[in-house]
Amino acid sequence: MRYTTVLFDADGTLLDFARSEDEAVRATMIFGGIEPDDEKVATYSRINDGLWKMLERGEIEKNVLLYRRFELFCEHYGYTADARAMAREYMEQLSQRGYLLDGARELLEALHGKVRMYIITNGVDFIQRRRYAHSGLEKYFDGLFISGELGFEKPDPRYFECVEAKIENFSAKDTIVVGDSLTSDIKGANNYSLDSCWYNPKGKPLAAGITTNYVASNFGEVLRVIERGEL
Repeated sequence: MRYTTVLFDADGTLLDFARSEDEAVRATMIFGGIEPDDEKVATYSRINDGLWKMLERGEIEKNVLLYRRFELFCEHYGYTADARAMAREYMEQLSQRGYLLDGARELLEALHGKVRMYIITNGVDFIQRRRYAHSGLEKYFDGLFISGELGFEKPDPRYFECVEAKIENFSAKDTIVVGDSLTSDIKGANNYSLDSCWYNPKGKPLAAGITTNYVASNFGEVLRVIERGEL
């Protein structure tokens, strides 16, 4: 194996966050007395994505983000629903949903027992731990590192300092970060001088100022990167 320690992002890399989010948002809208539809779900998702980017840049606190996204959603449509109650309901709904992306289990099966694998994720601890258990990922991984428990968010180097401190005999040269987010996973690897594999099935362009060792369009390529250090 070229890499013996693999730090996998969760949502959008192994877990189908889009499906989980869609189901949880629709259930939350119904809870708030709002009739859900595709346009409303897409609007919420855009607001949420924007706030998470702000969090990565240190422009908003996570505890504010968790309810602010619903405040902004309600303000956008002029709804008078209780945004904070919706925020609590959404977290409960989301925590119950952890779906693997097609092909993810096969990738993990191919690597299980051959490399050390860890989940690195930004998120709320109770949500991510429940989704992690629901998805069946537990048997494949040697550890789960959640930003809400570590006190720092990817791409902050301090997040990766905490991860290194918790992995016995950590070796940077034998470690690779695999993730779908340029601004969180890949930039985080850049900030901590780790190799990275950008999981990019949609063929998005690489952003200025961010570099990656590999760009994989499918899980077969991810496997080759980890095994041989090549696509």
